Amino acid sequence: MAEVYVQEGESLDGALRRFKRKVQHEDIIKEVKRHSYYLKPGEKKRVKQALARKRNRKKMRRETR
Repeated sequence: MAEVYVQEGESLDGALRRFKRKVQHEDIIKEVKRHSYYLKPGEKKRVKQALARKRNRKKMRRETR
């Protein structure tokens, strides 16, 4: 669970910015989206493979530059 304490003299906007960064870093949003609906095992496998293909394409693009 992400917790951010407002420090002495810190603006609320600064604390909110730190909170958002911490939530994003801990992948809380991704986890909530993943549990928001049910995927059949076959669909989950297809999604996982598609993400792997996307990662590999991105990696190859980066290496060719």
